[in-house]
Amino acid sequence: MPDTSAAPEFISGAIDVHCHYSDARFDGVMDGTIRRLGEMGITLIENATDIPSAEKCAEIAEMYDNVYAAAGIYPGETGKVTDEAEAVRRLSELLEKPRVVALGEIGLDRHWPEPPMEIQKHWFELQLDIAADHGVPVEIHDREAHGECVEAVRRHPKTKGMFHCFSGSAETARELTSLGWYISFGGAVTFKNAKKASEAAAVVPNELLLMETDAPYMAPVPLRGETCTSDMMAYTAAKLADIRGTTPEDIVRLTAGNAKRLFDLK
Repeated sequence: MPDTSAAPEFISGAIDVHCHYSDARFDGVMDGTIRRLGEMGITLIENATDIPSAEKCAEIAEMYDNVYAAAGIYPGETGKVTDEAEAVRRLSELLEKPRVVALGEIGLDRHWPEPPMEIQKHWFELQLDIAADHGVPVEIHDREAHGECVEAVRRHPKTKGMFHCFSGSAETARELTSLGWYISFGGAVTFKNAKKASEAAAVVPNELLLMETDAPYMAPVPLRGETCTSDMMAYTAAKLADIRGTTPEDIVRLTAGNAKRLFDLK
């Protein structure tokens, strides 16, 4: 794992709204990594992929002052649910915990052939309803399903939240932000082929912009291929600042303030 402890001071105060420190890549180093990030002043929102990982995320959030959690069922895991009523019950219980601040990650993924899209859509819309019932925002995974995701959130006007690691067009970003949805960018916006993401990042209103890593995935340039950690947001902040004509310090302050408001962080 790379040593990024020398990340610029401006990253202090940043909020990584989407990460996965319960991932196996952090086995044996999770505690030290999260504590180091806390000492740097970085806050994390740990996202789940299924019920067991949601319970683990909630446990991690209880262990560290700089960690909150999201509980949800990722589209690729929806086909593995065998007892819908039990899964909904456990999700609902987790969403009542004070440090579980969102339902995520959920959404649609057309990149892989399984599970069938009808199963993904059923769980996506069901979880949008659960989030509305509990008054929490959602974190949406949208891969090659932009139009369908927009249609789904339009059908659920009481549900709000963010699209994580946004890969849609500037036009889609404008449509979502017009509906009050937040847009989050991670290391992918630094990639050389990220023209579409850069165009989208340029049009998101200040008050709806968020920043993330998707750690341990999607390490930014110049660290592509490394295990991603939340201090690497320094590179994403620098890129967003360049795109939007501001400073990395302003990007960190802006996105952190937006995250506090969306997730009602104390």
